[in-house]
Amino acid sequence: MKATSTIMRLLDDMASHKFEQERGHAVSSVECYMKQHGVSKQHAYQELNKRVEDGWKDVNQGYLKPISIPMHLLSCILDFACTGDFMCRGNKDLFTNVGDTMNDHITSLFLDLVPL
Repeated sequence: MKATSTIMRLLDDMASHKFEQERGHAVSSVECYMKQHGVSKQHAYQELNKRVEDGWKDVNQGYLKPISIPMHLLSCILDFACTGDFMCRGNKDLFTNVGDTMNDHITSLFLDLVPL
């Protein structure tokens, strides 16, 4: 669960970083990393993406080798992480800025018939 939270937080911060800074919102993970390590925005993005990849490794390991968590709960956690990855990957915030990509996916899920 912690790895999923890390994935979601970092992806969301990277996707909404520019928009949030323009609006003067709270400091994001990107800003914190830049200030703490004295690096550029691009370098911060690279390092935070590495942490996202490490988070995915932890999620996959937990899913493939469950210890005491029921599989149906692990599936929900994995689905949540996949949804966040889809909505924020490529530094695009599809949750805040719903566009054609999101509209097409929603249409395909709920309106388009599945051929049998």
